[in-house]
Amino acid sequence: MSIWRAIAELEEKFEPGVLCTIIHSQGSTPRHVGSKMLVYADGSILGSVGGGELEARIIAAALESISDGNPRRLPFNMSDPAQGDPGLCGGQVEVYMEPIIPKPALVIVGAGHVGRAVAHLAHWLDFRVVVSDDRPEFCDPEMFPEVEEFFPLPFEQLSDHLRITPWTYFVLTTRSVDIDVPGLPNILASPAAFIGVIGSKRRWQTTRTQLEALGVAEDQLARVQSPMGIEINAETPEEIAVSIMAEIIRIRHKNG
Repeated sequence: MSIWRAIAELEEKFEPGVLCTIIHSQGSTPRHVGSKMLVYADGSILGSVGGGELEARIIAAALESISDGNPRRLPFNMSDPAQGDPGLCGGQVEVYMEPIIPKPALVIVGAGHVGRAVAHLAHWLDFRVVVSDDRPEFCDPEMFPEVEEFFPLPFEQLSDHLRITPWTYFVLTTRSVDIDVPGLPNILASPAAFIGVIGSKRRWQTTRTQLEALGVAEDQLARVQSPMGIEINAETPEEIAVSIMAEIIRIRHKNG
């Protein structure tokens, strides 16, 4: 498989990777300018930029690039392993690492008025929008034309069907605490980037107390943002959606 085809497959599957390219080569080196290697999130590779210790270090740096989302430009001398060089062939190489980060997924749990407004705005902001509601009639493409995937099932079952990654953002616009409590423990244990719960401070305190009784740890409870959204005195569903998405954008760019 070509590296370009593999990159296309990563994008289709919403999976991360890093394209590593030699952009400078001088002297004796195992590979030269233009050589490419694709590093997957599990550390496996496609292609090569030289093998051996050099490649091992590039893979390690690529995995860091996946984690923080930042590109890297790393020079390597290959003269004296005793001084920490990754080889002794005598040359120099410079490698550019370009992370391939999946399109962020915005998962809306609760398909009411606010959920619909958030879905519309998130789609416009180029998120992949997913909607879940335990009422199948609410998971309707006519109501949510921007949504790419629907999960008409109880919240507590969602994590069994949805792949949650560090690029997944949860917006809970549910109608009651009784829905949030059974479903939140699995989401809190996931690598999701954001977990926000709509409602008043009193509602979240009630939810929190019940989650504590279930044994959910404090560090997991601290992940929840509730009330969610930047304070703009929002009143309408559309204004609330702007508030929520503004907070998610801020967190997304801070994490990236």
